[in-house]
Amino acid sequence: MENKFIDVHAHLDGFDDVEKVINDAKISGVERIITAGYNLVSSKRCVELANNYSEIYAVIGVHPENIGEANEDYLEELKALASSDKVVGIGEIGLDYHYASDKEKQKKFFVEQIELANYLKLPIVVHSRDAMGDTLELLKIHAPKYGGLMHCYSGSVESAKELQKLNFSFSFGGVCTFKNAKNVCSVIESLPLKLIMLETDCPYLCPVPHRGERNEPKYIPLIAEKIAELKEVELSEVAKVTTSNAENFFKMKNY
Repeated sequence: MENKFIDVHAHLDGFDDVEKVINDAKISGVERIITAGYNLVSSKRCVELANNYSEIYAVIGVHPENIGEANEDYLEELKALASSDKVVGIGEIGLDYHYASDKEKQKKFFVEQIELANYLKLPIVVHSRDAMGDTLELLKIHAPKYGGLMHCYSGSVESAKELQKLNFSFSFGGVCTFKNAKNVCSVIESLPLKLIMLETDCPYLCPVPHRGERNEPKYIPLIAEKIAELKEVELSEVAKVTTSNAENFFKMKNY
């Protein structure tokens, strides 16, 4: 049986050849794609794409690096966008301290969007960069009630264990194929496959041997192959389990 995959985190709103991207993905066995918003404009575009293409779903939210663009009514606007049946989560949201001088404001937006997700009965998709301590602290206090996914997880094995206690899942992309990705590979080895999903984060972080090119959902099988190698299981097992994980987490079987 042909392997079937889901890309749980892409940024298709910046692509001008979406139909070709979808068709190329299908040829590779990637049947469904979740496109993630990073601000209100991006989130609206993601919902439009999801409403126009049966293969696409959307998560909507304001990324920590984009909070300066949000107006005071941003939560109401996100709530209105979430009325679409194709919106399956709130994201990507979280903390990014890499260049940050606005940590308290980031925390405020993160908590507000967790609370919005709980109100809407949706899971959250979390971005955390150089901020795992505060990310964990806030998640323990403001727990997502309908599931949490750490996207492009780059934290430690120890932090992953703490997140598992909070019922989090983890998605991994092209980084796990890089030569300098020993930490990410160690985390993948430590996690049960039932907590792992596949993502591209396209157009960024293209996997080896295409590193440096524009990333696309069609490359998901390369990430799955690396995870199969690390977990010492067949590729078909990675395809089956990660697809089931995504369907259950995002409640995609309803569509």
